[in-house]
Amino acid sequence: MEPSEYKDILYEITNRVATITFNRPDRMNAFTRNTYYEVTDAIRRAGWDREVGVIVLTGADTRAFGIGGDKDEKKADRVDSGIGILGNGVEELQTVIRDVPKPVIAKVRGYAIGSGNVLVTICDLAIAAENAVFGQAGPRMGSVDPGFGTALLARIVGEKKAREIWYLCRRYPAREALAMGLINAVVPDDALDAEVDQWCAEINAKSPTAIALAKRSFNADSENIRGIGQLAFQALALYFGTEESKEGGNALREKREPDFVGKMYRGR
Repeated sequence: MEPSEYKDILYEITNRVATITFNRPDRMNAFTRNTYYEVTDAIRRAGWDREVGVIVLTGADTRAFGIGGDKDEKKADRVDSGIGILGNGVEELQTVIRDVPKPVIAKVRGYAIGSGNVLVTICDLAIAAENAVFGQAGPRMGSVDPGFGTALLARIVGEKKAREIWYLCRRYPAREALAMGLINAVVPDDALDAEVDQWCAEINAKSPTAIALAKRSFNADSENIRGIGQLAFQALALYFGTEESKEGGNALREKREPDFVGKMYRGR
């Protein structure tokens, strides 16, 4: 796929920095299956381009970095029939962020919720505007990220805080996210672009091979999460077929409070 063929994202290279913009502002940059595939393709392209030293992920508009999966795309439709595994590209995207030998920076404005928050967790670095808001929504929607989104988050912010983030599905402003170690820096909204440019320039002044080796070394310590996640995502695909999981999306579309307990499978 060529960058000119992308429908959900924008791809630009300037000063050895590849910027990938989630370009669905009318949907708060919510991801569809196609969005996952395009972002994965773009990161892989930039990651092995010798003219690129840093990759930046960001969202179009100022309202959101990304708010997770598009609510109009049912979770059950994300599972590839016949093989019973998630087919919307989540695992591939998470893998490519870690595998490319270039630092990947999340530039965050507005909401980074659900899988948007997981992307911030997985990126090498994250810099946010003061209007940024972080948090998880999975258990509220009948979903969860049972791999890097949970286990790696616990390594970053601590076990107790990670459990709070997932169990309560609260929202955390940028300054609080900085204090817990989820992000690296917070700047005024109008200074975000310049701040990210400065970080990129500093990285690009360093040895690319040394940076790549450092990234590989950091990743090695948490690589076991990948295998755990692959197993857990297959279980998640089965969960998506249950009435309990479907209840979250149905309640949102019907504008009512979900009744997860009433939809639980209770056996015979």
